[in-house]
Amino acid sequence: MDIEKKVLLLAILKKKDNENINDILISLEEAKVFTLKKGKQYLKELKNDNLLLNNILTFNGLTKAKEIDHEFKI
Repeated sequence: MDIEKKVLLLAILKKKDNENINDILISLEEAKVFTLKKGKQYLKELKNDNLLLNNILTFNGLTKAKEIDHEFKI
């Protein structure tokens, strides 16, 4: 998995209650992680990989995001 996609998945895991997916994409674009267009493509890929459903992490997505969180802490 690309590092950018990992960052997106982790950002979705750690999002605040008042944030939505577009807010996350915009903040990652402002941080120069990726462009908004590329972020939407990554979002589509996460949905196709069954990690995201209706803009909410699936069980597999939650598990993967926690693995990524642990990976980044090391």
